[in-house]
Amino acid sequence: MPSAADIIRDSVNEFSRVQNWMLAIEDKDSAVYQSMHDRYLELKITLTSLGVNLSKFDKIEE
Repeated sequence: MPSAADIIRDSVNEFSRVQNWMLAIEDKDSAVYQSMHDRYLELKITLTSLGVNLSKFDKIEE
């Protein structure tokens, strides 16, 4: 079973990647963007529940 530190590390890496991909997409109404947005929210919830402060790391403005 992965440790909390492993989960945080992997989630932060994926969160960063998903944000960069989302920022590169011009059509925010596309199915691809919406799918990435769903994953972004899942990761944000996971990281927040693990106590990670995303205020300076979150690039997506909602």
